[in-house]
Amino acid sequence: MQPAAGWIIPDCPLPAGVQAVCTTREGGVSAGPYASLNLGDHVGDAPEAVSANRRIFAAAVQARPVFLQQVHGRGVAHLSSATRDGVQADACVATEAGIACTIMVADCLPVLFATADGKAVAAAHAGWRGLAGSAGEGVLEAACRALWAAGGAGAADTLAWLGPCIGPQAFEVGAEVKAAFEAADPGCAALFMPYGNGKWLADLPGLARRRLRALGIERIHGNDGGTAWCTVADPSRFFSHRRDRGLSGRFAAAIWRR
Repeated sequence: MQPAAGWIIPDCPLPAGVQAVCTTREGGVSAGPYASLNLGDHVGDAPEAVSANRRIFAAAVQARPVFLQQVHGRGVAHLSSATRDGVQADACVATEAGIACTIMVADCLPVLFATADGKAVAAAHAGWRGLAGSAGEGVLEAACRALWAAGGAGAADTLAWLGPCIGPQAFEVGAEVKAAFEAADPGCAALFMPYGNGKWLADLPGLARRRLRALGIERIHGNDGGTAWCTVADPSRFFSHRRDRGLSGRFAAAIWRR
């Protein structure tokens, strides 16, 4: 792997033969609000710039990233060399070497997974809707079950890494978001801080960690809710849909078997 300067290499004990990376805004060719490594082809950037950026990304990771059509749901795509970009899903799993499970974000939380033996990897796009899901079953639960089925593993054999996202000091939500999480888990109320006028500040990485621990996963690394991980707080490193009022590129987190 040959990441650009400034990209994030997960600081966690990945299994032998597994690699992962999270891009930042650095290293691409896009201009204006998309500068410079925008990987999203649905945000208004010049198509030729996005194509060039995706080639840069693929060359850097030395694998083939598969870009999903993410819809804030909990669908899981099983990737192979035959999978084309644009499959509608918010999580993906792969056992074939050289296929990178890739999630694009600009405030939502990217979560990467690997089995302890490195035989299967997965990635999930966890905005609040996908994370909350329905009756306590959201995108993280769906991704983990698909990973375990593909890799013949379980929670005790699973490593998770949480990437940058909108931080708990910036994620203002309405009461309906708080209620969606509390309906399945009243204890998550502690991860919402009052913000006035019926609004709350939500701890998205904290909510994700709680969901993962409920599945029995203890090896959780990465985003701890600190300011350094907040996409809104760092415009030089991260795209942010909320900070930039919708005029924003997308960065990506990916994991793959060599």
